[in-house]
Amino acid sequence: GLNFIDLMVRQGNIDNPPKTPLVPGFECSGIVEALGDSVKGFEIGDRVMAFVNYNAWAEVVCTPVEFVYKIPDDMNFSEAAAFPMNFVTAYMMLFEVANLREGMSVLVHSAGGGVGQAVAQLCSTIPNVTVFGTASSFKHEAIKNSVTHLFDRNADYVQEVKRISTDGVDIVLDCLCGENTGKGLSLLKPLGTYILYGSSNMVTGETKSFFSFAKSWWQVEKVNPIKLYEENKVIAGFSLLNLLFKQNRGGLIKGVMDKLLNLYNSKKIKPVVDSLWALEEVKEAMQRIHDRGNIGKLILDVEKAPTPLMANDSTETSEAGEEEEDHEGDNDNKERMPFIQ
Repeated sequence: GLNFIDLMVRQGNIDNPPKTPLVPGFECSGIVEALGDSVKGFEIGDRVMAFVNYNAWAEVVCTPVEFVYKIPDDMNFSEAAAFPMNFVTAYMMLFEVANLREGMSVLVHSAGGGVGQAVAQLCSTIPNVTVFGTASSFKHEAIKNSVTHLFDRNADYVQEVKRISTDGVDIVLDCLCGENTGKGLSLLKPLGTYILYGSSNMVTGETKSFFSFAKSWWQVEKVNPIKLYEENKVIAGFSLLNLLFKQNRGGLIKGVMDKLLNLYNSKKIKPVVDSLWALEEVKEAMQRIHDRGNIGKLILDVEKAPTPLMANDSTETSEAGEEEEDHEGDNDNKERMPFIQ
């Protein structure tokens, strides 16, 4: 699986970035080839998906057994590689941190991305949950049925939300950071929860830029604890990778995965795969996610041959099979067209 955090790792926009040489990637799916001496519950040949503390973008991956889960019979390998990060992140934020219940409302940014689509699906499992989403306008047709109210990511979504719900929303899920922090807090109802789980606004160019990084942090709302107390608001942060690999909560995540796989087996949720890419095409795959051109998850497939070079094209094919116009932030680096699911 390819996630936005991989772009942040590449640019060094994370705490303690790893030293090169490095094999990136935090999740994968495949077939068990070998077992440690004390491993129980798995056999060679099992179809599995796993979290990995780097090194997932490879033909052979080694990871502790506590991070490995069997793939349901109806799930293919690309869906399995798209499942762990997005759905565990969405589930933990909605149910463990924000305590989503019947009748609540949720605002999620990047509603067309992997986590955004997982959030929308999980919200649909609870009665009468209203989902407000922001996304690039070219994605609206493909994802309009997954959220209740959809807004252009460049529009004044605060006023749009307040026009529909004058009190605001119960939960804000923010993967953007920057100026959106203050906007999200302003939209919270009393006892509402704002959760920051990413900072994609920190990634603006091809390389790490101190000035863009500083600008994004300068725009972050300075949180006053007294104001939170007076307004009865909750502000939280969530990092699945830290929870897994730094804070040793693998057992908690296993319980969440069990619940999610039950939801999958009952056909209530299903990972959305945007496209499959060969390992040699990682540059183009990263560009697609950098440009926010994906609807759902991008997958690196070790068995896929690279797509032959094509003439530059100003359109890309969406999961819905429709052509998408170039949008703000795109560049001309689109010579390869991936295999779109």
